Amino acid sequence: MTHDAHEQLEQSLLACAACHLRQDAIGPTSYNGTPYSPLAIIGEGPGGVEDEYGVPLVGPSGQLLDKALSSVGVTRDKCYTTNIIKCRPRNNRTPTVEEGQFCALTWLDKELSLVQPKVIIALGSVALKYLMSPNARITKDRGRWFTTKYGIPAIATYHPAYLLRLTGKDLIRGKWEVYYDLKAAVEKCAELAPEYTLKSPEPPDLLALYSQRREERQSPK
Repeated sequence: MTHDAHEQLEQSLLACAACHLRQDAIGPTSYNGTPYSPLAIIGEGPGGVEDEYGVPLVGPSGQLLDKALSSVGVTRDKCYTTNIIKCRPRNNRTPTVEEGQFCALTWLDKELSLVQPKVIIALGSVALKYLMSPNARITKDRGRWFTTKYGIPAIATYHPAYLLRLTGKDLIRGKWEVYYDLKAAVEKCAELAPEYTLKSPEPPDLLALYSQRREERQSPK
């Protein structure tokens, strides 16, 4: 992969208006982190904060993800984070399987053909249904390794937005399950890309990093 090829793909993505979801969003969101990482994290779709900043998982869900990743020795600048759906659905509703299929076939497949990660973490049911099978269930299939159509091993875990809705013992159980899923992904990365370091000395401040993009997206066209 060349830097120029990935940058060209990102610019094309940010100009996309191929489906109805674009009508209700500020614009498509792209990725954050590094396309040279062996670890790719694939979420569902952007929420309000992500729509503002133009990148995935930087709102409350993203901040919880950062904490979970930190517990297994990963910082977001050392992995590649993207979404199945690139535009925020109206009222933050869960994207349909059909919307996921259309958007991911258009953009995610191209992203992953360039990035070629060694390991994928699928966050939530929308990512799992695209990467594994439309019949997959996050409650049944999380924590199980499967091989994607790209030939890349993947493991699914709960989306952090789901954890934010839990309380009490359910929350404790959910956090531990996510921890062990992420730990398994890190161990697989260490096996397949032993020379790569997944943690930086200082974790990035993603909101500060993309503040200029946020301003550009807010300004009238």
